[in-house]
Amino acid sequence: MPVDPVIASILDLLAQAGTVPLSSVTPEQARLGMRAMTVDVRDPATLAPVREAVDLVVPGPAGDLPARLYRPEVDGAVPTVVFFHGGGFVMGDLETHDDQTRLLCSQAGAAVLSINYRLAPENPFPAAYDDCLAATIWAVEQVGQFGRDPSRVAVAGDSAGGNLAAAVALGARDAGVALQGQLLIYPGTDFREDGGDHPSRLENAEGLFLTAEDMRWFGDAYTQGRSTLHPRASVLLEPNLSGVAPAVIGTAEYDPLRDEGNAYAKALTDAGVEVRHTEFAGLIHGFYGLGLLVPAAAAAVAALNSEFKDLLG
Repeated sequence: MPVDPVIASILDLLAQAGTVPLSSVTPEQARLGMRAMTVDVRDPATLAPVREAVDLVVPGPAGDLPARLYRPEVDGAVPTVVFFHGGGFVMGDLETHDDQTRLLCSQAGAAVLSINYRLAPENPFPAAYDDCLAATIWAVEQVGQFGRDPSRVAVAGDSAGGNLAAAVALGARDAGVALQGQLLIYPGTDFREDGGDHPSRLENAEGLFLTAEDMRWFGDAYTQGRSTLHPRASVLLEPNLSGVAPAVIGTAEYDPLRDEGNAYAKALTDAGVEVRHTEFAGLIHGFYGLGLLVPAAAAAVAALNSEFKDLLG
């Protein structure tokens, strides 16, 4: 189907504004730009209701990591979801994704622990992965502080965070840490320089928010050309996916990352992993944060969060 008409109008406005390519700015300028498009224009009255949101620190391999715990308006024990924000491994923080984590907490009925992992290029792979894996293992060990149900701990993330959630699910399996599920929202799964066999990278390379040039910039910052084939960066290249936590995966029709996200869903399924995968027609990369502007995006977000809630029991 065509690009959702509301999204098309937003893309037209961005084109008219003459958005500066990420490759032409510094990482710090890119971070400020992301905050300007999220935090600075956010109306607090639109945030999903949660019982509480508490800032804390989580021990990481290179020092304490800022984190935020959201608890839902639910009495008793609930699942705990460790959340990793998107932003191409270069941008994003607790604040840029505060709306998304609150919505996940509210709609999935889960305690959500959002992690501020180290960013590239100052901290290239595997820094972010190491931080997220350490935070997840710690959350499993300390689950009594969070959702209070030790049998239901999961991971989730959007875009770069989806990549990290997928990688952490693999790392947790290897460490003998049981996870209940993983929510992968338009994840990047393949850092090979040639892009692998993913036509969506060419079909959706320009004019759809995330561009091919942006992806190269993010990839260069994260891997610095050293680890593109490592299966904790390119999770699609992991030779053994069996025994990984069940997955809910959402991809978008007009996303350069569509095909590699779809391929990862198929690879997990072929390995005997339970997968609930939806490719959302008419939507673009970033739809998980567009619910207030785009009714179709709001419906997709609600569907993913509901499916994840069901998976977590």
